[in-house]
Amino acid sequence: MIVAIVFVVLIALGMPIGFVLGAAGIVGLIQMGGTGFLHLTPAKVFHGLNIFPFLAMPFFILAGEIMNHTGITARLVGLARALVGHLRGGLAQTNMVVSVMFAGLTGSATSDAAAFGKTLVPQMVRHGYQRDYACAVTAAGSIIGPTIPPSGLMVIYGSLLNVSIGALFAAGILPGLVICLICMVVIRLGANANNLPAAERRAALIDMWREFKGSILALIMPVIILGGILGGIVTPTEAASIAVAYALFIGVFVYRNISVQDMYEMLVRTARITGVIFVIIGFATILGWWLSFNQIPQAIATQMGAMSDNPYVIIAMIMVFLLFVGMVMDITATLIIVAPVLVPLTNSIGMDPVHAGIMIILALNISLMTPPVGACLFVLSSVTGEKLERIAMKLWPFLLAETLVMVLFSFNEDLALLLPRVFGFVDWAP
Repeated sequence: MIVAIVFVVLIALGMPIGFVLGAAGIVGLIQMGGTGFLHLTPAKVFHGLNIFPFLAMPFFILAGEIMNHTGITARLVGLARALVGHLRGGLAQTNMVVSVMFAGLTGSATSDAAAFGKTLVPQMVRHGYQRDYACAVTAAGSIIGPTIPPSGLMVIYGSLLNVSIGALFAAGILPGLVICLICMVVIRLGANANNLPAAERRAALIDMWREFKGSILALIMPVIILGGILGGIVTPTEAASIAVAYALFIGVFVYRNISVQDMYEMLVRTARITGVIFVIIGFATILGWWLSFNQIPQAIATQMGAMSDNPYVIIAMIMVFLLFVGMVMDITATLIIVAPVLVPLTNSIGMDPVHAGIMIILALNISLMTPPVGACLFVLSSVTGEKLERIAMKLWPFLLAETLVMVLFSFNEDLALLLPRVFGFVDWAP
């Protein structure tokens, strides 16, 4: 009980989540055996970080930083606008399509939200969109990034639970595309209610070709990453390092807009982002060990299983639980703590670990848009100056639609595992 109290109090005081996890874990160790267990802390932190696939995360982050610096965003926006700008609410539709294109570069919801909050939102406002609606569209599209690979959450989940990261990457493609499609439908259905601008002139084929040629270097990167991993040519870590090399080549020799100072600043930002993630992972390991020592995950799984033996009811409980926890806690920390608790439960009902991973990641990604701790909402509010509550009011149709996508893939194993089976990561069902 004392561990839970420490955790809640420190969260309420606004302490960074990584340090909250570490403090709660240390209190747990002291509760177990006084100071006798404290000498285990460095070893547990090191053990939690000494996982080779984790090396992929800083490489993916750095590759995204480099591609952002080269002005890729503007090129991708131009291509997306040429493809869907003729639809009613063309810039809102463009926002969604470019989120799919951008997903293969960053894999981060908050990075996408920040980038588009600075570029697309002001552009949408200038063309007659309400700022709160523009922010809501951007928030809805931002979760496509960590759903379509590369995804840091998938790397963490796969590494911690010994699940193929390539299989998770394959499984994330279809839900990400469906989220984009259903959000585009929501934009169209709400066009009159939100007074969206009339459709633009359809781009000519020559214009589409021109925009495609200008964006092709950016579009090649996801092909390199996914093609290499899904084709079994390289590991995720190797693919991430190749992505960095490719991004550097493009920035230095093609666009020629990366200086030594720029590179230094990008490395510093990458180190800061990676450091935050690794602090969370390392300190969460302490708390996770305390939970395991006291068999709390087993107790939670047993309790949830005792409430019903119906697999669909258990899946529904897991989704609700994840959405609730994700509303009040950082999703990386949530994943590290709850995944070892929930995956044994999903195994008990015959759920494939890859299928369970996609369900967990979708739920946590959706929680990025939900107050009070919805990171994407805070990022967009700070970048654009729009009030968080106004963004949340415009966001609810998208939130409902994306929740339906989560439900669809959570309850339909064949759909969730279609691409992992196509690429040979998961056996076809008999």
